[in-house]
Amino acid sequence: MPKMKTNRSAAKRFKVTGTGKVKRQHAFKSHILTKKSQKRKRHLRHSDLTSSAEQARVLRMLGMGG
Repeated sequence: MPKMKTNRSAAKRFKVTGTGKVKRQHAFKSHILTKKSQKRKRHLRHSDLTSSAEQARVLRMLGMGG
């Protein structure tokens, strides 16, 4: 059986932590920033974990899920 291919777009967007959780960046931080509040933009800077509902699908795209 051939090796599983990693989804390259997912590999650029997600990282797996040491404990196996999936890290992601927030959306809505690339343009039209003038109308967004400073607090909102500051909170978008920090990374977050994917929800448990999405985690299995993302891991499968990264070639780590079953």
